[in-house]
Amino acid sequence: MNAALVKYRVPAAPGALRHAAPIIDASNALAIVRSHSVEWRIDQHRVGVIGFSAGGHLAALLSNSKTRPDFVLLIYPAYLTPETDRTVLAPEFTVSAKTPPTFLVQTEDDPIHVENSFIYYRALTANKVPAEMHLFATGGHGYGLRKTSEPVTEWPKLAEAWLRARGLFTATAR
Repeated sequence: MNAALVKYRVPAAPGALRHAAPIIDASNALAIVRSHSVEWRIDQHRVGVIGFSAGGHLAALLSNSKTRPDFVLLIYPAYLTPETDRTVLAPEFTVSAKTPPTFLVQTEDDPIHVENSFIYYRALTANKVPAEMHLFATGGHGYGLRKTSEPVTEWPKLAEAWLRARGLFTATAR
């Protein structure tokens, strides 16, 4: 598996949507990766994105844009629901049957409300988008890829199994 780290612009310019510049950066990064697929020896049709917290918002936004990845992993995504109504998707999201397969992980004790994942997952399944969501009781926010004493620390193994089952990760052990 190959990875490209995308550094995107934040915060928004006064008067602009908070995600206007970041979505341009993410779209450009995806286009760059795909344009170098031969040189970098990657399959341009198996390019995914992973986003943590606010990066999860950006990854979800990218997956519903014109330039979309082939799959997405959302790890404790933030801002998928409005702060004023956690029962609906934020207005910038238009989940459709074209949204790529999505893997979600969140914990119930995450201060970035678990409803972000619930509502997004519900939108995915309503549009028949292949989706898998893992909810853990504890683990908080910001655990990322580091090992912790919480069961959520095993999420990368679950993500790998999901990727393999979808034929997106087929590398053999070395």
